[in-house]
Amino acid sequence: MKLSNLKVGQSAKILKLDVENKEIRRHLLDMGLTRGAIVTVKKKAPMGDPIDLELRDYELCISKSDLDMIDAEVIGK
Repeated sequence: MKLSNLKVGQSAKILKLDVENKEIRRHLLDMGLTRGAIVTVKKKAPMGDPIDLELRDYELCISKSDLDMIDAEVIGK
């Protein structure tokens, strides 16, 4: 499943970044979106984009298109 498909309150473990562009991949990794990281969806904008995530004791607001590039496994709710 892609991270962009998670519902508010759901948690997931990142499995893989499916990104061809090295610059975008590096940017996502620098933000802490690495394999094995646990991510929880805190809230979504009214139109569903961007999405507010909690990971590694901080919150990150990121676009749905970026989250479409990240494979994850649901672990909660």
